[in-house]
Amino acid sequence: MDLVPFDKRSGKIWFNGEKVEWANAKVHVLNHGLHYASCVFEGERVYDGEIFKLEEHTKRLFYSAGRMGIKIPYNQKEINQACNEIVLAQKVQNGYVRPIAWRGSEMMAISAQKNKIHVVIATWEWGSYFDPDLKLKGIKLNISSWRRPNPNSVPWDTKSSGLYMICTLSKHEAESKGFTDSLMLDYEDNIAESTGSNIFFKNDKNEIHTPIPDSFLDGITRRCVIDIAKSKGIKIIERKIKPDEMSNFSGCFLTGTAAEVTPVSQIDKYKFNVCDVIKDLSESYKALVQKKTAA
Repeated sequence: MDLVPFDKRSGKIWFNGEKVEWANAKVHVLNHGLHYASCVFEGERVYDGEIFKLEEHTKRLFYSAGRMGIKIPYNQKEINQACNEIVLAQKVQNGYVRPIAWRGSEMMAISAQKNKIHVVIATWEWGSYFDPDLKLKGIKLNISSWRRPNPNSVPWDTKSSGLYMICTLSKHEAESKGFTDSLMLDYEDNIAESTGSNIFFKNDKNEIHTPIPDSFLDGITRRCVIDIAKSKGIKIIERKIKPDEMSNFSGCFLTGTAAEVTPVSQIDKYKFNVCDVIKDLSESYKALVQKKTAA
């Protein structure tokens, strides 16, 4: 993975309708997005020069913005076009795209009714989110001490920056203890997701169980993998899952734009196998994003 700091890279970034030099894509330190987390974003993958599920991601960006009272000063078609243009300009073949919208600096208080909405789209080459060798063996997770909040307390169905604060805290805690990532429970102590991915479990009947996304994002990759599994005749059961139920499952994996399909070998004291069903789902997802016929 490229270790060049993100503020030291080169090329162009789409900034409020113009392609500007990477080093010139700057904002003032007194902006509302930084101080009050009034900011929404997306994460998109580029495969062979094309953005996977671009329209779905853009639609979710606008939904998130609407929930946050942020009126993006472009339409969805314009954002789709800008995403494709910046990928082409940066010559990204297999990478990541980050569209982001935030409130600017006109007002610096809780209220931000007059703040300008800024939109940026950046892209860069990017490989596997998790170490490829770890993905083959299955990654290890702890269980976070933080909880996904009650859906009445946050705009839980948005991809907004403030919701990721506890994800960073959880992942840092996990890494400090030798784990790769962290499992987050919800406000009722049911299994929710990892810090940035949805989670699935396989039992000995080859059924796949996954939490109901009622306090966390119903991921675009999550829905893709559910469709792939159903096409293979695999039964998908969406339900509330308690942590002690993990002893009943033989397999586990994560899904997400960044994570793709990542097997899990351990969560806290619970162990899982990287079984053929999970490997097959992973390969079928790879075939889908590369526009091949899914097996």
